[in-house]
Amino acid sequence: MDLIQDLNWRYATKSYSNEKVSEEKIDFILEAINLSASSCGLQPYRIFAIDNTQLKAKLGANSFNKQIAQSSHLLVFAAFNKVTTKHVQNLVKLTAEKQGVTVESLDGLFTTMDSYFKSKSDEENKLWAERQSYIALGTALIAAANAKADATPMEGFDPQLFDELLGLKEKDLHSIVILSLGYRDETSDYLAKTPKVRISVEEMVTKIS
Repeated sequence: MDLIQDLNWRYATKSYSNEKVSEEKIDFILEAINLSASSCGLQPYRIFAIDNTQLKAKLGANSFNKQIAQSSHLLVFAAFNKVTTKHVQNLVKLTAEKQGVTVESLDGLFTTMDSYFKSKSDEENKLWAERQSYIALGTALIAAANAKADATPMEGFDPQLFDELLGLKEKDLHSIVILSLGYRDETSDYLAKTPKVRISVEEMVTKIS
């Protein structure tokens, strides 16, 4: 499909039908997230894909966003609380495996990355991980539009509740943003048939030659 058409089609869905998104489409979106751009290739976040009706209801209990409970699937983007030497070691090991080289040949990469993250505070690395999560969220939105699955990115949720119910503290993670997936209910969603509102490309972009 044409990407611009896909992006014109998508919007932040306000009301979902009961129709389920197929596992094939969910897996497509998750694979796209996994292929998303990530600084250093570190991917300092994890994704929780929730299809459990009872859990979605609990997660949405304290939120004004009904899409949490309504959704076919709910994706939770959970960022690292800190970046450790172990994270860097794991990436270097994976890089060696994928590129068919020795871990020792990547000593320079390891030292550079490890020194960089050690030069930052845990809070700075935590904020960096959160920003990386939003890059992955953007990829998820584009993939969902391409798959013709509706999606709603949300910050209006109870992060402490999410962290508790998903056991994120024990995993050294924290929820940062969520994405509901499903199919729009055109009879009850007031935005379903309204034109997309965006400023012109000319107003947004300054081209410098």
